[in-house]
Amino acid sequence: MNREAICLQLADKINHLKNNDKIISERLAGIRLLYGVEPGPRTPVMYQPGIIFLFSGHKIGYINKRKFRYDANEYLLLTVPLPFECETWATPEVPLAGIRLDIDVMQLQELLMDIGEDERFQLPMAASGINSATLSDEILCAVERLLDVMERPLDARILGKQIIREILYHVLMGPRGGALLALVSRQTHFSLISRVLKQIEMKYTENLNVEQLAAEANMSVSAFHHNFKAVTSTSPLQYLKSYRLHKARMMMIHDGNSIN
Repeated sequence: MNREAICLQLADKINHLKNNDKIISERLAGIRLLYGVEPGPRTPVMYQPGIIFLFSGHKIGYINKRKFRYDANEYLLLTVPLPFECETWATPEVPLAGIRLDIDVMQLQELLMDIGEDERFQLPMAASGINSATLSDEILCAVERLLDVMERPLDARILGKQIIREILYHVLMGPRGGALLALVSRQTHFSLISRVLKQIEMKYTENLNVEQLAAEANMSVSAFHHNFKAVTSTSPLQYLKSYRLHKARMMMIHDGNSIN
């Protein structure tokens, strides 16, 4: 079976499974099925760290002047929480169909311990928090098996985590493996900025300023600006503004649903 036929088959399987999304998430934590038949305009979104694989349809992300596409050929890897804008391309004939995997840091650390020293693992000088990379045949095959076991509760519980581990391994060994490696490495510029992002997440309602955030990262203000933009593709103040707007939108949606 060729790659296009496999992707069509996976899209059909996700359509079949999507009505049991809650049950599936209980069988195997950290997995979310993605399916839609309507296009979506360019809209602000906030993604948590994870890996998104699409088999039909595509999305285009925008963050400042940077533009990236993910589809059946390119997957999306996020290693920090990032607010950006996203446009969805989907129709009833070509639906958006895919799967999102949360990144389990403990599982990733255990995998790296088992791999041990490997010359192919080199920390990038400046790891970005958002990357797209080629969806290899090895990853596609593993995701296909993951969707297969998700139909059967016992298989999902016993085999699911091992298949997710295999997917993480292939991502690590791929062209963006350095971004995953940076996620669990300590005292790198990436890890220091990640720590600041966690502080923003916890204290976004407070009167934060760049000097405070730079001190949290143990950097000068100029070095902090440079490294923050390398990871998030945006400035600290713009990130904070976008994060607060996202939280306000989520609160409005929640309040609207509560009223309804």
